[in-house]
Amino acid sequence: MNHHPGKPHHNARHRQRKPKGRPLDGWLIVDKPSGMGSTDVVNRLKRLFDAQKVGHGGTLDPLATGVLPIAFGAATKTVPYVMDGTKTYRFTLRFGDLRDTDDADGKTIGTSDVRPTDAEIAAALPAFRGDIMQVPPIFSAIKVAGERAYDLAREGQVVELAPRPARVDRFELESRPDADTAIFTVQSGKGVYMRSLARDLARACSTVGHIAALRRMRVGPFHEAAAIPLDKLGLPGDTPAPSPDLLLPVATALADIPALALTEAEAMRLLQGQALGLVEFMGRIPDDADPAGGLVRVMAGGRFVGLCRLESGLVVPERLVAQEGSPAGG
Repeated sequence: MNHHPGKPHHNARHRQRKPKGRPLDGWLIVDKPSGMGSTDVVNRLKRLFDAQKVGHGGTLDPLATGVLPIAFGAATKTVPYVMDGTKTYRFTLRFGDLRDTDDADGKTIGTSDVRPTDAEIAAALPAFRGDIMQVPPIFSAIKVAGERAYDLAREGQVVELAPRPARVDRFELESRPDADTAIFTVQSGKGVYMRSLARDLARACSTVGHIAALRRMRVGPFHEAAAIPLDKLGLPGDTPAPSPDLLLPVATALADIPALALTEAEAMRLLQGQALGLVEFMGRIPDDADPAGGLVRVMAGGRFVGLCRLESGLVVPERLVAQEGSPAGG
């Protein structure tokens, strides 16, 4: 590159605009350690893989461990569908000690000598199953008048959050190590706060409490068994860097969505912005797809093309994924 020192070369600006890092596409299922924020994990993996674009599929509190799906490149476009998926958690509720954060990271703001029996806990649980209303923890990322609730709470301001709908499919007492603690498993939909469940269950048992330990075992199609401990992936600057072969295809995130097979010609028409008539797909529409507004995962051969909605007799593109052609692209 022997450019004349006083003469800017014409593509310098173009080079600056190009995103730094490798164009990787796919999902990495990380087992997050306790004491680290979800964004810190994303930043560490971005440096570790030298990747252009990285995000996560559903925040875990710093205290929590377990399944944190990490999206690279084109996979970031499928994050909302992962976050809509079923989640499974296990948490330890410590009775008698109310914390401002509703978990062990906070300050004690109330105590109680009451310790519920297993029978009292079992009697209180049904009220927390199904479609419920839940007040989020004041230390949460919810915005209040444009500010994050946790920023206001840290400044000592009184934060009042409105109850919001939550869906809890399972909430079971798993074990009772001692009078002070109880371990629960929860299966829930999108946006359910485990800290709120713990706080409110303790209250329903005429005491107070907080989460002492929390682990997420599943997010949508991603399970604990496939999660790689973060430390196993190494530290930024390690050589060699972890292999892109660790990434799962983008479409793995959508395994729960019915698949619709297209020919390459049909896929091209879709990618060019054309809506395809459902009549063309008679006999190919998956049984579990809802023709009145349901989502389908569009595949051409083994290649993931994107998500489409079946509506008004058409296959309408909802989220098409342009991939970088990497093997992990799916």
